[in-house]
Amino acid sequence: MISFQYKVFFEVATTLSFTKAAELLFISQPAVSNHIKKLEAELGVPLFVRNGSSISLTQPGEKLLEYVHKARHVAQMAQADVDIVKNQREIVGELKIGASTTISLHILPKVLSAFHKKHPRIQLMLINRNTEHVIEALVKKEIDIAVVESKYEMNGVQYSIFMEDEIIPVCSPRSAFAHSEISLEELKKIPLAMRERGSGTLSVLMKEFEGKNIKLGDLQITARLGGTDPLKKYLIESDEIGFLSKVAVQEELEKDLLKRVDIQGLTFPRHFYFVTRKGEELPSFVYAFKKQAKETYNV
Repeated sequence: MISFQYKVFFEVATTLSFTKAAELLFISQPAVSNHIKKLEAELGVPLFVRNGSSISLTQPGEKLLEYVHKARHVAQMAQADVDIVKNQREIVGELKIGASTTISLHILPKVLSAFHKKHPRIQLMLINRNTEHVIEALVKKEIDIAVVESKYEMNGVQYSIFMEDEIIPVCSPRSAFAHSEISLEELKKIPLAMRERGSGTLSVLMKEFEGKNIKLGDLQITARLGGTDPLKKYLIESDEIGFLSKVAVQEELEKDLLKRVDIQGLTFPRHFYFVTRKGEELPSFVYAFKKQAKETYNV
């Protein structure tokens, strides 16, 4: 679906090397240079700046790279769909998924059930860890794809948005903070229960707090609990305020086991992400899993 000329451009643009691009494409370096010159002539703009032995993208080159990335993704998804339709009964394999706690417990079960009905011969394995450890497992090739609550910076991985979520402050209905609006200054004096370090939830909180010039050291953190469910159960029985995914506490809010707390000028919107290894061709059933996840939640 993508012409060879654009494939040559993609390899040069991502490696910033005519030599490496030639090696990856199994063609000569002069052939690479010739394809780039023809593409530049067709588009009427320079795509690269040559500085001796090094090259860099021009502004039109950077914009073109964005579009080629999108075109490659569409082509891969289209091919995956064709393969799935063509070989639906024959698809056999093991899909290893790593997901952070909130997603494992509250998002993926519905997706995995629907996926299994369509692809009964794919064996599913789900690893539940916090975001940091899930990404480490992906880099080590222990899993095929990760689904996480926030971006954890690590070389060799790429993120794509799955769906929206929100972290909300909650407490027990019996807590003194259940029916009051809290200012940012008051928040610094209130006992708080938090997720463990390395969790996606805590990562989002830290980023938003920093935007309000609040450091974790400014807060009265009285407890740290590993995992969504332990924190939920703790908050139901305690007086502290905690921060959890809206998806994760929906049932508790409906049953009046937890109350949402209003904090002036503070919200925690976020996305859930699919994460894969950069530069790696994914099996068709990984694309099928991503498609099923989006269809399940209409996103």
